Amino acid sequence: MRTVEDIIALLGGPEAAAARCGIGTEAVRKWRQARAIPPRHWPAILAATGLGLNDLPGAPVGAATSAPAGSPEPPAETTMPQPDATPDQVPDGQDQLRAPDGATACLVLGDGSVFWGRGFGAFTPAGAAPVAELCFNTGMTGYQETLTDPSYAGQIITFTFPQIGIVGANAEDLEATTPFARGLVVKQDLTEPANYRATRHLDDWLKSHAVPGIAGIDTRALTLRIRDGGPPNGVLCFPADGAFDLAALRAQAAGWAGLEGMDLAKEVSCRQSYGWDETTWAWPDGFGRQTAAKHKVVAVDYGAKRNILRCLAAAGLDVTVVPATATAEEILRHGPDGVFLSNGPGDPAATGAYAVPAIQGVLAKGVPIFGICLGHQLLGLALGGTTYKLDRGHRGANQPVKDLTTGKVEITSQNHGFAVDGKTLPDTVRITHVSLFDGSNEGLAATDRPAFSVQYHPEASPGPSDSHYLFHRFVDLIEQHKA
Repeated sequence: MRTVEDIIALLGGPEAAAARCGIGTEAVRKWRQARAIPPRHWPAILAATGLGLNDLPGAPVGAATSAPAGSPEPPAETTMPQPDATPDQVPDGQDQLRAPDGATACLVLGDGSVFWGRGFGAFTPAGAAPVAELCFNTGMTGYQETLTDPSYAGQIITFTFPQIGIVGANAEDLEATTPFARGLVVKQDLTEPANYRATRHLDDWLKSHAVPGIAGIDTRALTLRIRDGGPPNGVLCFPADGAFDLAALRAQAAGWAGLEGMDLAKEVSCRQSYGWDETTWAWPDGFGRQTAAKHKVVAVDYGAKRNILRCLAAAGLDVTVVPATATAEEILRHGPDGVFLSNGPGDPAATGAYAVPAIQGVLAKGVPIFGICLGHQLLGLALGGTTYKLDRGHRGANQPVKDLTTGKVEITSQNHGFAVDGKTLPDTVRITHVSLFDGSNEGLAATDRPAFSVQYHPEASPGPSDSHYLFHRFVDLIEQHKA
């Protein structure tokens, strides 16, 4: 069998190899890094070099000496040959039940691609590996807050930062009682905790919440695939017995309907109303309590993060949380001075079937409204706009947004796959913020009633605190309305 370097030399070098296969030289560099060539390029290589299929790195033993004329190109499959090595490519059709050497888990995408790696966290139940939308998060820290953010329901998270686990896990850095992400993908094995607040290893915490993970993945290649092709469906399989049914996993990934049209807010929302008075964390005392609230606010829980509620309480608000399905009458029954619309997962158009009438009922009474993330999208729908699914979503703690009101640029924390279409908003709605990544809508304000919202997360956790002022802007709006 020839090496990748042999093949590149026979083709006349990297530039000639790239031209022959209709790809860029960056792809040829990845051949070298992976020590294998994707099967879709084999026909062009065989035709150019006169080699047989057995000569190609990654070809199955006993394969035919040439590719059948006109045969369809199989989807790429990725395998991990050694720990800490970039996954290699092997041809489709080998639905082996035993993983390659060193691999204990796999990530199977809807197009049939298979990434082999080392499993950690919880084993996946037999025949019930989690299927979800695969996304990536660019944050360098705050993984525990990310995993427990209800907005990640229905998603498997690829962390682009290679080292995850150094902060460990604790009982304070939780945005919900349990994790909502269905799995996580990382480059390197989880590191040992080295933080004074850590009370347990991240692996142990994941096991306790039945969340699987996979390490040893080329997360740069996976991120590029998501960025360029959009978020694919994926199944993360970490079986206790080490047996894999790739045919079943591929069918499961390909058959999942995806997040578009899915209402997940009902699944992550609280089931009954409750009061909240805990304020934000501060060293060395930890969390505080709100004891002198000035105004009463109802927070509609579409998947609210705890730190959002803490920021509301810290801004001097008496907070009552109600379920996502609460009607306008149920919200207004609490006599609020303002209504907050929380973040959450899923398609806003689906959640809007019951949320939009409730929001419109509140708007009709003139009660001030502040929305974040999904709450922003739902307010946009209630004001007459539409939403759409982004090609790749915004997830991370370093997203630049321009505040058109002040002209300032904020670095923001974001986690969303849908957006408000600014072109569909009526004349009575003003666009207040825009993304400096792709120009998508990041904020709006009604000009004829007291309501505004932003697409990003001003509470951060994790992320920068550039946008904390928005909670005080909400308080100011309440006070102006009461005056």
